[in-house]
Amino acid sequence: MMGVAKRDEIRNAAGRLFRERGFARTAVRDIAALAQTSPALVIRHFGTKELLFLDTMRLTIDDEPLLDVPLEELGERFIEVMVTSGDDVRQVYLALVRGSHEPQIRERLRDIHETTLIAPLRARLRGDDADQRVRMAGALVGGLLYALWVVGDERLGDEDLVARYGALLQDVLTGPTSRRPTGGSRR
Repeated sequence: MMGVAKRDEIRNAAGRLFRERGFARTAVRDIAALAQTSPALVIRHFGTKELLFLDTMRLTIDDEPLLDVPLEELGERFIEVMVTSGDDVRQVYLALVRGSHEPQIRERLRDIHETTLIAPLRARLRGDDADQRVRMAGALVGGLLYALWVVGDERLGDEDLVARYGALLQDVLTGPTSRRPTGGSRR
């Protein structure tokens, strides 16, 4: 049982340091020091620093709120969920982006993109061009997260962000005509 407890201590220490510093600036010896163990034990439990990173950097977003709204409201709801998802999601996203030069980490980022952004949206769409629309939507959301979390563009953080970016996403998902009043012109 002591091995499992030590493994959990290493995992917790690594998760904390990877979130704070990123992959490249986190050394195995620092993880070991925080977990009060040896670097050799860290490697024995996890194999490599990259495998430990992949073990600790999990990103999930509860997609339940995405399924609870009508398709016509999905764009705004999706943006709201993404930008209010919490610091843990932001930290994991940043750690993955910063470590994406490593092939396995890049693959994890691609997998998260597919499972967290693409799959929940794809489940809601129909039509011959649904795959293209959902991939464009993923790129749009990814660009927002990059601007907010990587670049740190605080000027995007006004009260209109969710509504305005949600409208952009909605246009990509369902097309601009889906939100136009019949017989009216678009503002």
